Amino acid sequence: MRITKAVVTAAGRSQRTLPLQTLIDRDGQQKPVLRIIMEEALRAGIEQICVVVCPGDEATYADAAGDHGGRLKFVRQTQPLGYGHAVHCAREFVGSDPFLHLVGDHLYVSRGDKGCAEQVVEAAQVESCTVSGVQASREALLPYYGTIGGRRVPGHKDLYVVEDVVEKPTPTEAEQRLLVPGLRAGHYLCLFGMHVVTPGIMEILDRMVSQVGERGKVNFAAALAELAARERCLALEVQGWRYDVGVKYGLLTAQMALALTGKDRDEVLAKLLELLALREMQNAKQ
Repeated sequence: MRITKAVVTAAGRSQRTLPLQTLIDRDGQQKPVLRIIMEEALRAGIEQICVVVCPGDEATYADAAGDHGGRLKFVRQTQPLGYGHAVHCAREFVGSDPFLHLVGDHLYVSRGDKGCAEQVVEAAQVESCTVSGVQASREALLPYYGTIGGRRVPGHKDLYVVEDVVEKPTPTEAEQRLLVPGLRAGHYLCLFGMHVVTPGIMEILDRMVSQVGERGKVNFAAALAELAARERCLALEVQGWRYDVGVKYGLLTAQMALALTGKDRDEVLAKLLELLALREMQNAKQ
């Protein structure tokens, strides 16, 4: 299974400006969030990227893509029918191919030389099936993420068979449905905001979109759960971190993560120590 297409969802009302925010990447270059996400995908061997946007945002996003604009295709989400509907909007672009899916409000920082998307794409190509990136997360973070339940694949320390997927479960629901043998107590496998998905997901989303009302929402996690019931789906515990730039201090946290793992790490640490020292001096004078 070869993956050359990617879909980035960025049409949420509270999300649409986030990919346009500018940060300093790990290479020390100033870039919009969208460009950093695109480069994450390109590093994984992706050749074409579809961005799902609100109508009228195309030109602004094309500018943010910079030199990578030629690889972009835009699809409009004309109705706010949820995350699953946004993915479904890229149905014509995807066609009958598997695709990498990234969300436009997350940034990813790998722990090693291999990028986070590269890890997920490589696992999907080896296993020839859907692979969702996950991260072991504390129970307190369950309200922010979709969460999978399953079991470890024999012989693999970081690969799991997906048996269930629930969007933002309660702790009680997670304890009943989503415990994964081998994880630390109080931890669950939360979605990383990154998937390689087979085209079978679009068939499921087709039905869900046809049944949703004007004020309803199409739940992508529910579609993943149904896909896992139909065909083999795996979850990869990604060696890296994901940062939601849409939460309070999210952009700041993502910027610090990029800076502290990038080429300007020593300079940034020196400035942080200087700021802390000045703060302590001010407190001592009071």
